[in-house]
Amino acid sequence: MMEKMNGLSLDLLIHPGITIKELLDENKMSQEELAIRTGYSPKHICEIIKGKKNISSKFANSLEYVFNIPTEFWINLQGNYDKELLELEKLNHIEKEEFQVLNELKDIVKYCELNEIIAKEPTKAQTLLNMRKFLCVNNLLSIPNLPLQQVSFRGSKKIRVNVNILYAWKKICEHLTEKTIVDCKFNKKLLEDKCLEIKKTMFLEANEMILELKNIFSKCGIVFEVVHNFVGAPVQGYIQKKNDKVLLCMTLRQSFSDIFWFTLFHEIGHLINEDFENQYIDYYFIDSEIEKRADNFAKNQLINDIDYNKFLKKSKLDITSIKNFAQTQNVKPGIVIGRMQRENEDYSFMAKYRERYKWVDNI
Repeated sequence: MMEKMNGLSLDLLIHPGITIKELLDENKMSQEELAIRTGYSPKHICEIIKGKKNISSKFANSLEYVFNIPTEFWINLQGNYDKELLELEKLNHIEKEEFQVLNELKDIVKYCELNEIIAKEPTKAQTLLNMRKFLCVNNLLSIPNLPLQQVSFRGSKKIRVNVNILYAWKKICEHLTEKTIVDCKFNKKLLEDKCLEIKKTMFLEANEMILELKNIFSKCGIVFEVVHNFVGAPVQGYIQKKNDKVLLCMTLRQSFSDIFWFTLFHEIGHLINEDFENQYIDYYFIDSEIEKRADNFAKNQLINDIDYNKFLKKSKLDITSIKNFAQTQNVKPGIVIGRMQRENEDYSFMAKYRERYKWVDNI
């Protein structure tokens, strides 16, 4: 439940479903029996009792027959609750502009509810207050004014960023990683030594790959997580240093495995170069020497530059030759094709050979 905030607290509001629950207990009646007696589904009854649905006039009429309590009583009970919710909105200074921000965050809200990061509520006002608490702000309108310290972002140059969604995505990353414990401080030297081992995980099945990456990074003092991506937060990867622990979060925003692996080694490059110590924001529009250095690190870790240039000059560039070259670099063919496409558009016809990762949840 929400803790008390400005003015009235959600904890002080009693949803009409509580009254139904008390009557069920008093009459030793189950929710399933009430569903049969009213002609509504057990799920509908359950959601009303939990406060996730409101009592309609039709349902109120059904309750009159079951409990011999007038329809008007239930309608008034629901009306009083709704009135208190409106008062709660006023006392918590919720304005329509803040609801507009909540609407921008609708996919974030859905994700948080499905993953039980916040409770699912029957009204937008309650949801908004839950999001205030999760995002650690007294007003959603204040998000654009917040500083983003010790953070590096890598994203697209073509897609516009929504700072509200970007900030909320970052909070999800922190939430998913905050309970993970690493037994050692960040170890740059060990991370360098583990690069080949990290690279080999690309040959595993996706779920096994992520688990193995978590294990390897943990030994280096890094908490690794693959986090759902959202429209408006054009981020491929994210790093943040918190005390002695380093967070490294990735998305599958563009789904292609070569983009995932290039971004992963780009972020590793930032970590090895200790760029996060500079407390700068590496946004999608920045083209700096720091970024170029991380890009070059990623390219060479995946495919040796000298070998790659020789391959382009001497080989017949068909799928067979690409597979053979990929084998010499210990990468999948899609990694080679992805680099060819990034550096020369003439190879776009090979896109069908690029492997994709995908989410399996309902977002």
